[in-house]
Order: sequence, then C-alpha cells, then structure tokens
Amino acid sequence: MLKATYLKRSLKFKQAGGTSRGVLYTKPSWFIKIEDADRGVGLGECSIIPNLSIDDSPDLEKKINEVCRNINRYQYNYHDTLAKYPSLRFALEMAFRGLENNNPHVLYASNFTRGEQAIVINGLIWMGDAEAMLQGIEQKLKQGFSCLKLKIGAIDFDQELQLLKHIRQRFSHHTLELRVDANGAFSPQEALRKLEALNAYHLHSIEQPIKAGQVDEMHQLCRKTPFPIALDEELIGHNSYEDKKALISSICPQYIILKPSLLGGWKASEEWVAIANEHNVEWWATSALEANVGLNAIAQWTYQMNNPLKQGLGTGQVFSNNIASPLYLKGEQLYYDFNTQWQDPFEDDGDE
Repeated sequence: MLKATYLKRSLKFKQAGGTSRGVLYTKPSWFIKIEDADRGVGLGECSIIPNLSIDDSPDLEKKINEVCRNINRYQYNYHDTLAKYPSLRFALEMAFRGLENNNPHVLYASNFTRGEQAIVINGLIWMGDAEAMLQGIEQKLKQGFSCLKLKIGAIDFDQELQLLKHIRQRFSHHTLELRVDANGAFSPQEALRKLEALNAYHLHSIEQPIKAGQVDEMHQLCRKTPFPIALDEELIGHNSYEDKKALISSICPQYIILKPSLLGGWKASEEWVAIANEHNVEWWATSALEANVGLNAIAQWTYQMNNPLKQGLGTGQVFSNNIASPLYLKGEQLYYDFNTQWQDPFEDDGDE
C-alpha cells in the first residue's frame, strides 16, 4: 500500500521575472512524496506558471489532495486520468520512477548523474528595460555562455533591435548563438515584418512569435519566415497522439520546445519527439520555472535523450529559496555532483 503526502511552497525570484504576461515575483510548486514499505520514497514536483499552465486554477490543490488520498488507485492510470493536469501528472511520473529506482533523485542513471558529463545550456535574459537586459547580457557573456536566449516583446521593438545590434557588434553568429522568445507578443499582421527586421542579426530561432491557437497564421509564418520558428506555448493542451501529430503536420515548424511540466511529463514529451522525428522537426528541452526537484527530473531525462542542441535548463538559478541539490552550473554547463546531499523539501521551508 502506498502513502502520498504533499507540501506547497512559494518560490521567490531573486530578481523579478519579466514575461509578456507580466512580471513574476513568486510562483507556487507542490512537492509530492510517495512512500512504499518495500521501495522507499519517491519525490515529485507539481510546478505551474501562473496564467500559462492549463492546470493553473484554484482547484489544483484540491485535486492534488484528492490524488494523494487515492494514490493507490491513481498509480495505474494517472497518465490518462490526469491529462488535464499536466504538472501533476509529471509530478507523479517523477515520484513513481524514484520508487522504481529505489532512489528519489537518480531517475535516469547516466554519465550525467555520475558527474562525468554535463549538459550545455543557454543563458536566459529576462524581459526588462534596455539597461537591465544589457546588464544581464554582459553578465552571461562573462560567465562563458555561447548561446543566449532573450525574452522580447515587452519593451519598444526598436530598443530590442538595438540590443541585438550591440551584441552582434561584439560577437558574430559564429561565436555566439542568439535565440529570442516572443511569448506570442507579435500580431499576425506585423509578425513577418518583425521577423525580417530581426533576421539582420543572424538569430538561431524565435519562439512563439504569435499567440498560440492561430494555426493557419502560424503555418504561413513558418512557411515564409527568414529564420527558424520554434513552437512553445502552441503545444500546451494537446494531449492525444493524433492531436499532436495533426498540429505539427498543419503548422510545419522548424523546431518545437519541450517543457515537460507544461506538457504532462516524459511520456507525453516523448510522443512529441517521435512526431517531430517523423516530420523532420528538431527540438530541445526547457525547464519551466521548476524548483531543483523538477529541474533535476527534466535534466536527467534530457541527457539520456541525446539531443545535440543547447538546452534551456538554467532557470534553477532564479529562486532565492530553491531546494539545495547536486545540480550546479560551471559556465554554460549544468553538472550533477553526486557527492552533494539533497535538501528534503518536507523538512525545511527553504527561505534564506
């Protein structure tokens, strides 16, 4: 017989996180512990992004409570019964894999978890005023990042172009990869014009230039774009394999970005990978403001998927009260130091 408990934590940003949907100062995560007399403990994180996750609702904690009380029933069918709760589904997937491995933290044993190899990630620059973004860019460059991802769409577009121009005056596209993320900030009418202006700065890709749900408009944009488009928010809420395949075949993007907490976990993400491979669409994985419990799960899965692109796994650095873990950054490389002990989120509130 299994026993499940949960604990909610409000994660605090070191610096306000600017997005096209507003500025975040805190965000919630729920940690779920599943205990089994024979297999020990499994640990998962149910992490949502306010106003983005489809399970961001006042009823989510009620659902978490109900699932924990009935964990013995949910263990057999949670992938299907919790399709509308992707972050909760992923939390259970983490926890059950920890039970299977008799280790709540080593979910995919590999050269990564043995500390022998790292995952190369991009440096994330949050939306803000031009001066704050420039400072963030300078800091990431000094840290040794060879790929930067800039959130755009919140300040004047001409100022954003000036930022990109400033970067390119110092670093060519041969030495520094630039990705931008519009989070759906452009209108369909202006998007192509803005993509053509951005193209002058030799960008790797742009995430979600227009809002999700405009399939025909996104298809036309992907067909005409001067540089690659990556779908991000567009993938959220598509649960069945057939629905996912229809979306990719309709839009024909150059890339998709996989955020397991928003998509329903590893199994759901692997369906996207299979479909992407069928359609010659490339992909990379990105964390979605999880604490280190969720980031650890995404990083270990990503490593064993052998994806050659730079991954978006740096958001574990943004919280002042994160869960202490073996994950650490050295330049642009994410490592796992197996000699470092994990903090138990159920024993400490994590506040600094």
